[in-house]
Amino acid sequence: MRAIWKGAITFGLVNVPVKLYSATEDHDIGLHQVHDADGGRIRYRRQCEVCEQVVEYSHIAKAYDDGERTVVLTGDDLDALPVERSREIDVVEFVPSEQIDPIMYEHAYYLEPDSRSVKSYMLLVRTLEATDRVAVVNFSLRQRSRLGALRVREGVLTLQGLRWGDEVREADFPALSEEARISDRELEMSAALVKSFESDFEPERFTDEYQVQLQTLIDAKLEQGDSLDTAATFGEEPEEGESKDAEVVDLMDVLRRSVEQTRRARTGSD
Repeated sequence: MRAIWKGAITFGLVNVPVKLYSATEDHDIGLHQVHDADGGRIRYRRQCEVCEQVVEYSHIAKAYDDGERTVVLTGDDLDALPVERSREIDVVEFVPSEQIDPIMYEHAYYLEPDSRSVKSYMLLVRTLEATDRVAVVNFSLRQRSRLGALRVREGVLTLQGLRWGDEVREADFPALSEEARISDRELEMSAALVKSFESDFEPERFTDEYQVQLQTLIDAKLEQGDSLDTAATFGEEPEEGESKDAEVVDLMDVLRRSVEQTRRARTGSD
């Protein structure tokens, strides 16, 4: 992993130098858009709707509109705003972990101690574990002030971004204001159903089946020769000597076997 930020956790007179790493990654297969007729890449042009000219990035400004009026913000306007460049993760308070609603959590990061701060780092880890507390912190990342939660995961400090309070919408559903009549028998049967599904959560047991089947589809198309030279999708000539001949396979049979294999694996793990 590569550190994306270096700074220090601070509370009181305590200063713990740390490095910040992204704790998660996406595994989605990257797809791009092409013309279905010839496979050519689709390009997007930054075209002005007034003069209909293609605009270079150097001449693109940001703007805000309220539905009726538009305010253009130049680079100088934005540069005049105070930019957060603090290298400190400032602890504001320690709160019970259950008081932070999961809906507020955003991206997660790992914090690695500097070689000189291992003892103070581990002291904070042990303290948070012993008190079952989460540290609410202020920090800045990519020139923005952020709210976060500092907690322990498997002996490592993690920093998880938090949404600001006014970013969480109220769930105002009129239907829920009406009293629903639920009998004791219905509640008992529902609880029995829940009990029949009880288990311990093991993330590794779950698979993104869509991505698995998408990769299977891509591999099958490559195997049966249903592909284009990548250079050709940009309007370039394929490299010399490249052959498009390939063994033809039954695409549906490959997909069907893959689905059956996935189902067998899931059944065997249950």
